[in-house]
Amino acid sequence: MADAGRRTLGVIGGLGPLATALFIELTVQMTDAANDQEHMDMVLFSTPSTPDRTAFLLGRIPDSPVPSMTAAGRRLAALGVHRIAIPCVTAHAFHQELEAAVGVPILHMVRDTARHLQEAGVRTAGIAATDGTLAVGLFQRELAAVGIRAVVPSEASQRLVMSLIYDDVKAGRPADLDRFEAVSAELRRGGAEAIVLGCTELSQVKREAGLGAGYLDAMEVLAAESVKACGYPLKSAYRRLLAL
Repeated sequence: MADAGRRTLGVIGGLGPLATALFIELTVQMTDAANDQEHMDMVLFSTPSTPDRTAFLLGRIPDSPVPSMTAAGRRLAALGVHRIAIPCVTAHAFHQELEAAVGVPILHMVRDTARHLQEAGVRTAGIAATDGTLAVGLFQRELAAVGIRAVVPSEASQRLVMSLIYDDVKAGRPADLDRFEAVSAELRRGGAEAIVLGCTELSQVKREAGLGAGYLDAMEVLAAESVKACGYPLKSAYRRLLAL
């Protein structure tokens, strides 16, 4: 019989597909389970056809991603999930609207990432994220709320970030690590004690490059918080996600 204190996670996925696959893998890796039955029950609704979040936020396309994400969330709610995760940072620009429409608590990976930085004693954090995430101030707002100063890339470096996300990872190509290192170096020169990988595609860069200390992956934060929110134990190795 399932533990009554454990809850089912719903996932609005496909934003993008590789990020969703990595998110699910991370939740499995992070759960302190001895057998199949001790892992988290999960329902995935994957809709890669959802309009691009950044393109909509920047006014480049007229089609909002909200109807697609709302439909996915309502299907998950109808199936009885207790919490919902969205492994796409930019989608959190619509978090309040989505949660109200779906009626199930949606984890807020940006807010949780800011809290992890605060708990680690970080005072200044660099942000590597999409144009859309930066334009609406997702990380800047949540970091400011916990007293952390945000450093964002220059215009030239931000073009490198977007190329890494769209031309490399989303296109199924290896990430250009030289460009990633150039962006990281600029953020650290700006005072960043830690750099937030604030786009789920950048989690793949971390996987490929084996980044060292000083990086906090928002995807890892979402995975860890999903495990805990659904009442499952987290492996001790994942209780602290940022090494400085």
